[in-house]
Amino acid sequence: MFHKEGHKILAISLISLIIINLLSNFIFNKQWIITLVFALTFILFILIAQFFRNPKRVINKNEDHILAPVDGKVVAIEKVFEPEFVNEERIQVSIFMSPLNVHVTRYPIGGKILYSKYHPGKFLVAWHPKSSEENERTTVVVDSKKFGQVLFRQIAGAVARRIVNYAKDTDYATQGNDSGFIKFGSRVDLFLPVDANISVKINDKVKGGQSIISKMA
Repeated sequence: MFHKEGHKILAISLISLIIINLLSNFIFNKQWIITLVFALTFILFILIAQFFRNPKRVINKNEDHILAPVDGKVVAIEKVFEPEFVNEERIQVSIFMSPLNVHVTRYPIGGKILYSKYHPGKFLVAWHPKSSEENERTTVVVDSKKFGQVLFRQIAGAVARRIVNYAKDTDYATQGNDSGFIKFGSRVDLFLPVDANISVKINDKVKGGQSIISKMA
């Protein structure tokens, strides 16, 4: 199953693949070249398609849990000052998505959406120290019953060139539902209360909507 954000790109890619292979049959008279062109274009299409896969998942909704917003690897757990909305110290948990990960972004917790804002910016590599401040990004804040204000941020990287964000101010977020998509992209940061009990550690692999990032004591 593919995410709706990929339908147009996949259709264009498939049509391009067909055209390229039809042309190769007319241009080249050697079968090995025709076969090579087909193999290369087919592999490219598969690589593009896997970016947009959207597997069905069972979401165990729980107000006492913060769930991973994306698939990927935990690359940072640190106390930082968050200046954009909460203006206080938070525990930042950063999840890096490789090109092989599912790139759907999900709400980590349910509640009223207090804030949703897109920021244009640069396309530094996702692990660059300034990427969370200078790269293209979106910030969403959900007001949850148990954790209070939970902020998460989609961050584009060197490859990602478009962030899609479905969150709208005053809407209600349902834990585990799609909140957006990062096309070919790269990192999501969670900003949790400093007293949150973090259930993951650096280098842990997590799954969006299933892995527990934090539990209430």
